[in-house]
Amino acid sequence: MKTRFAQQQWWIIAPLFVGLLAAGIAGSAGTASATSSRALEATYTSVANGWVKVERWKDNSANFLAEAYPPDGRGNQTGQRLTFFNNVAQPHSSRFLLYYAPGWDTNAKPVPVLLVHGANDTADRAWANPNELGGFGCGAVSCPNTGLMQYLSSRGYKVFAINFPHKQGDNYYWTEQIYDAIQVIKDRTGASQVDVVGWSKGAFAARMYVSSVRQTWGTAYANDVRRLILLGNPNGGYDYVFRHGWSHNFSIYPECGGTVNAPSPHTYMVCWGIWRYHPELSIYTTATGNFFPGQKQMLARWDGVFPLPTWEQDWYTTYYGGWGFYTYGYGIDYAITQGSLVSTIRNAGTPASLAVYFLCGDTNDIPTIHNEHTGPSDGVVFIGSCADSAGIGNLGGSVVMNGLNHLKLGWAESAMAQIEAWLQ
Repeated sequence: MKTRFAQQQWWIIAPLFVGLLAAGIAGSAGTASATSSRALEATYTSVANGWVKVERWKDNSANFLAEAYPPDGRGNQTGQRLTFFNNVAQPHSSRFLLYYAPGWDTNAKPVPVLLVHGANDTADRAWANPNELGGFGCGAVSCPNTGLMQYLSSRGYKVFAINFPHKQGDNYYWTEQIYDAIQVIKDRTGASQVDVVGWSKGAFAARMYVSSVRQTWGTAYANDVRRLILLGNPNGGYDYVFRHGWSHNFSIYPECGGTVNAPSPHTYMVCWGIWRYHPELSIYTTATGNFFPGQKQMLARWDGVFPLPTWEQDWYTTYYGGWGFYTYGYGIDYAITQGSLVSTIRNAGTPASLAVYFLCGDTNDIPTIHNEHTGPSDGVVFIGSCADSAGIGNLGGSVVMNGLNHLKLGWAESAMAQIEAWLQ
């Protein structure tokens, strides 16, 4: 049986349930200051993990609707994020947090940097304290206590990070909030452009923004990003959720001991000899709700490139749909038709004026999870997808980092050095 920490590593998906205790974290109510599109609700100046300030913002658009959270609480905000979201465990999707690093107002580098975390992650774990969950929580047996935030801040960069309300939320919402965060950073620093570093699902949303992939009510790209650095982004989509039969469900289905906040490819599964029904834990939109919209948006089939693992239980029905021996699901094509944006984003393209960079990993050794092993990958995303440059108007650089898995791309020394080289 997997341990609780092991279950929480199933990615894209980065780990994250528990955080730092909120005790002693002071906050002050924000004024009603607002632009026409966003309002500052609160400011917190007693912040853990090396940050100097956190603000809670609300996008005033009525188009932000309340998203569905898994009813058992696995997607709830925890740690100091819970405090910053005004002790609301399931924040409304219109709200987000903006983190400020030391030197955000005094460091010499002229272009601010916005860090954008991935699915089921937080600004704290991703960028400032990879060890927030202890060992194994960062893709390695032992995790560092500092990350890319401290690395860049100590080298003279004005560093900020966004924290999203819904850990698996709709990327249309994340994209709009990336725009919001950039406008706040520009107002705070006087800069006309920012550099954006996005990781995994956060990278996917950041690319959506610069490609003006949006709802009719959304904001078009405002030519305010100088460089876009994408870490482990599924540029060509991914099918990891569907590719390995029932393997990942043991980390998801509660009757099998699962607690992880990640989507299952099934609505039914056998645990301890009994069929269990959990549409709310599946990647599909069902009558129960739509709990993992951002994951559907990143889906694309790769079975024509890398054969499926025929030795894994229920491999065929998991991928293509139907009843297996121990599971039932609708299949990847059904999920793709419910909202994949991979083709839309590639066809939209990125502006030639914007330099885009890819940082990919080549090692599938994420501890305790069922790594992507059917083709060269970082344990979650195929290298071929991460390095797929279709639709990129100006590819400034593309590097595959030797020895790094998906969860090390944001904090390994070699990765941070490469990111800074591109920022220079």
